[in-house]
Amino acid sequence: MKRLFLSVRNLKGVGRKRFEIYQKLGIETPYDLLYYLPRDYRDYREPVPVAETQTDVPAVIRVTITAKKRPIRTRTGMMMYMLDAEDDEGTPVSIRIFNNMYSYQALETGRTYTMFGKIAGSPNAREIHAPAVHREADNPIEAIYPQTTGLTSAMLRTNVRDALALMDEAPFETLSPELRSRYGLIPLAKAMHGIHEPQDMEEAEEARHRLAFEEMLRLQLGLRILGRKAARKSDYPMQENTDLQPYYDSLPFPLTSAQKRAVGEIMQDMASGEPMNRLLQGDVGSGKTAVAAAACYAAVQNGCQCTLMAPTEILAGQHYQTLRSFLEPLGITVVLLTGSVKGKEKKTVYAQIASGKAQVIVGTHAVFQKAVEYRRLALVITDEQHRFGVAQRAALAEKGGVPHKLVMSATPIPRTLALLVYGDLDVSVLDVMPSGRKPIKTYAVTGGGRPRVMKFVAEELQKGRQGYIVCPAIEEGELDLKNVTQYAEDMRRGLLSGWRIDILHGQMDPQEKDDAMERFRNQETDVLICTTVVEVGVDVPNATVMVIEDADRFGLSQLHQLRGRVGRGQHQSYCILLTEHLTEESRERLRLLSSTTNGFEVAEADLKLRGPGDFFGNMQHGLPPLKLASLTDAQMLHDVQEAAALLTQEDPELQKPENHALYMEILRLFAQYGENGLN
Repeated sequence: MKRLFLSVRNLKGVGRKRFEIYQKLGIETPYDLLYYLPRDYRDYREPVPVAETQTDVPAVIRVTITAKKRPIRTRTGMMMYMLDAEDDEGTPVSIRIFNNMYSYQALETGRTYTMFGKIAGSPNAREIHAPAVHREADNPIEAIYPQTTGLTSAMLRTNVRDALALMDEAPFETLSPELRSRYGLIPLAKAMHGIHEPQDMEEAEEARHRLAFEEMLRLQLGLRILGRKAARKSDYPMQENTDLQPYYDSLPFPLTSAQKRAVGEIMQDMASGEPMNRLLQGDVGSGKTAVAAAACYAAVQNGCQCTLMAPTEILAGQHYQTLRSFLEPLGITVVLLTGSVKGKEKKTVYAQIASGKAQVIVGTHAVFQKAVEYRRLALVITDEQHRFGVAQRAALAEKGGVPHKLVMSATPIPRTLALLVYGDLDVSVLDVMPSGRKPIKTYAVTGGGRPRVMKFVAEELQKGRQGYIVCPAIEEGELDLKNVTQYAEDMRRGLLSGWRIDILHGQMDPQEKDDAMERFRNQETDVLICTTVVEVGVDVPNATVMVIEDADRFGLSQLHQLRGRVGRGQHQSYCILLTEHLTEESRERLRLLSSTTNGFEVAEADLKLRGPGDFFGNMQHGLPPLKLASLTDAQMLHDVQEAAALLTQEDPELQKPENHALYMEILRLFAQYGENGLN
């Protein structure tokens, strides 16, 4: 078994260059290589008759070489090698190979080959270009791996075969026999052979199920262990009967039943004697900040400080204004700390925090810098936590010993997914919207309707309202995407001439962004043309129209978040999705968004249409991504959660001999992605 964990450099054919490529992919050992999984398979068992192939579509064909022609040099300087062949039905096909004399010489006249390649030519004169030729000795189902420059699937297959041989010399297992038996999982060694060299697709699926189950189980167990290690005795237990009525009475609106329920769950957690670890999840406009303010009020009544951390200065400034309006009338001091706070002002804020005079601290990453010393930090709130990651959340927590933690997310996540992604957190959901809000009317329009759309925008502006226009690109030259600066100039001269137009994008410095947003908030500008930097949390009640250019290029959840920038006041609001390229899939996505304003329905649909990439790629920096597991597989999610609960109930730290290999895998997984909190 030891050889499986030595350097991948020991495998045949792995020289310095290939080793460097493997290192970039995070592959250090043959064992790591086994977890570099195929993205697809090529099945050579059932070739297609040449007469049934389609132009520009790759196909597997079985042909006999009838003649080899002399190579010719093309006008572009390439050498083209041509062979004549025919399939079992006698249908002719021309084989064309470019700049590869070795492949040409390897094909013998009179011999039959199974090959795969893109079909070209006319229906009466078929060609196959640069085919991959299947050797009889190879597996009939060929694994296709994610492509990397300098590393072909053929190279990977050779190295993986050697790694599998090493595993066969000393097979080992990461899951106990009892667990495998209970959930119908095949042994690890069999799964590795099945995923890399399946004899049929049923074997590949059986292997995928075993590996996906374990992948999800490792993540779930790791998060449970993280959560349990965090769940020590609280340094700041709160009084369960803390009187929140003065806070409720001071609000200009009544809380919804969902908000009251969430506040109750938070108070129960903070009074339990253990540190709170709770996710407050709610759709755009569901009132998360009012709930967070209630938690802050309770903490201050218990003689403690709290901090709310936001991912951007714009959002931090907005939270600061909101919390001030809620809490300062009640005698609570709220301060703002961001990277833009400099010099004397920064020293003053630092002193207020250290003395305890500052009771609620709102800011960006600046709130957990080394120079910031808290007097009694009992509650840490992070907004849009997926933009920080578990490690940063832990860094802030260290400021307060063992504080209570509340994570707010406006990205609706299906509950089963929330339990997986935030496995170390309890979940509160705000599923009731405040009364009086009018649903946003959403329309999908093709590019030809742009003049009509801009006329509608101008009509809204004439009523004294404001509007956003979102473009996916910032600079010239990014395909055919609209770019902010040129687009704004075109609008000033054309469809929106005479209106005050400003721009906002991610390449502006923080002060420029704040200034642009402040001008818009103060109604000094009518239209804000921007990128998705405006997606998170910006609150301008007078903005009633949101136009999204190239809407087909955004994910459903992101479109829903952008839509949530309007509809925040008393006036009817609109979201218009403009697109030039309507495929069937994008048509379905835009139709669904137009038919519902429920963020949880949108998230479910996005998950099915786009897979988990968005949630784990963009949202969860710091958490290991899922390579195989499908987050729409409700039965597997249920089984994994059940298995994790059983395992941690019987062996909380996974220290029993039968769980040792699994525990080591969890350590490797979290260390690999920057999380070493399990040590």
